[in-house]
Amino acid sequence: MTDHHPHPHTPDPDLVARETVDDLRAVLAEHGIKLPSLGRDFGYPPLVILGNCNLATARALVDVLRAKGGR
Repeated sequence: MTDHHPHPHTPDPDLVARETVDDLRAVLAEHGIKLPSLGRDFGYPPLVILGNCNLATARALVDVLRAKGGR
């Protein structure tokens, strides 16, 4: 049996996942982007669910990422 509990000095993966989702939601909101399906998948290791989005949201993501990358 595999023990999935983190080492005492390692950040809790669930906490890291929840904080990452919160941070991502906040940063996207700063750019006027909302992903309604954004969330945390409760498998192990944790995954962030970006979900489906409409074309306008996808285009907004492309534009923000390109601007940030300077391309």
